[in-house]
Amino acid sequence: MAKKKWTKKYKKKFKRSWQNIKKRTKKRWKKIKRLRNGKNFYKAVLSVLGKLPKNENIIVFESFYGKQYSCNPRAIYEQMQQDYPKLRFYWSIDHRYKKLFEERGLKTIKRFSFRWFIVLMRARYWVFNSRLPKWIPKPDKTVYIQTWHGTPLKKLAKDMNEVTMPGTTTEKYKRNFLFEAGRWDYLVAPNPYSAQIFRRAFEFKHNLLETGYPRNDYLHHYSNADMEKIKENLGIPEDKKVILYAPTWRDNEYYFIGKYKFTLSMDLEEMRTRLGDEYVLLLRLHYLVSDHLDVTGYEDFAIDASAYEDIRDLYVISDVLITDYSSVMFDYGILKRPMIFYTYDIDSYRDKLRGFYFDFEQEAPGPLVMNTEEIIEEVKNSGTIRERYHKEVADFEKQFNQWEDGYAAKRVVEKVFNAN
Repeated sequence: MAKKKWTKKYKKKFKRSWQNIKKRTKKRWKKIKRLRNGKNFYKAVLSVLGKLPKNENIIVFESFYGKQYSCNPRAIYEQMQQDYPKLRFYWSIDHRYKKLFEERGLKTIKRFSFRWFIVLMRARYWVFNSRLPKWIPKPDKTVYIQTWHGTPLKKLAKDMNEVTMPGTTTEKYKRNFLFEAGRWDYLVAPNPYSAQIFRRAFEFKHNLLETGYPRNDYLHHYSNADMEKIKENLGIPEDKKVILYAPTWRDNEYYFIGKYKFTLSMDLEEMRTRLGDEYVLLLRLHYLVSDHLDVTGYEDFAIDASAYEDIRDLYVISDVLITDYSSVMFDYGILKRPMIFYTYDIDSYRDKLRGFYFDFEQEAPGPLVMNTEEIIEEVKNSGTIRERYHKEVADFEKQFNQWEDGYAAKRVVEKVFNAN
């Protein structure tokens, strides 16, 4: 009887203790999960992984947050493949764009996966064209090559008077930007103008590579066969000329942090009616707003090329460029083709959002237009633009294209990888 009573009492006590253990364990696990999902967890893990020995043969490339196989990282990668074929090259990718990389047979690692952290912390070199999150540490022995992604018309970093992006303040944005720039061991400059701005705006004190942009080498070496293949892939009829519209994004037009809006401020119906017999329109939005375009009903005239792998292909098949304040103007200018600047919001963009580094309205190498009617008229007369703006065109090319000779990637590889 006593034994039975003791057993019952023991079972009750054990059950209560077990419930308490489960409760405490569950509470601790929730705490661990919160830590795991937050930046503090990654900081702690990466501080350990960063001490792993470097693998001298590993190089990690990333273009526009893993969304593209493009830009300067692509050009440097392709040059490295020729010069150092035995090295281990990895592309850091956004998993939603995995297919684009797999089709090329590229070795990839998914951004923010555990394997990504391991490879990143062990890599000898990083070659990126956009910023990394502040909470990802750069190991001491890792060489960080920042190629950046454009010649600036709009003010950058420290030079910005006011930041209107969501989720930050002007001071916080500048502080975080300068912290990131302080981690770069090398920074690629496309021209003397940019070199001067980069040093000041980024407070950059390390190795500035005055080489020109590797991504623009292709604009000196493409062939007619390349052009034919690109047009065929995009479904562009042989008898049609091509207008490329490639605008930038607006800092103050957003849904929430990291999700920006875009409004196509041109009348596609009117453009198709008056230009459709002779032209097709390629639309290439900035990567931050590239999923906000709908050309339903205009497929016979307008082609959404925002998801196209590399804008360099769109440059070479285009007869005329329409842009606004985007750095695409500096790259496209290498081709010596007409440019039209659709600047319908120039007053607010110049005075409230960013500000410009030079008098764009006076020095633009082509006409500034404000509405669809003016776009159409300038497209029809695009053959005379370079002649009408010959002084602005000559000054523009002299200032921004003097390092662009088709061998920038070679110079970067020689100055960085041959020297380390």
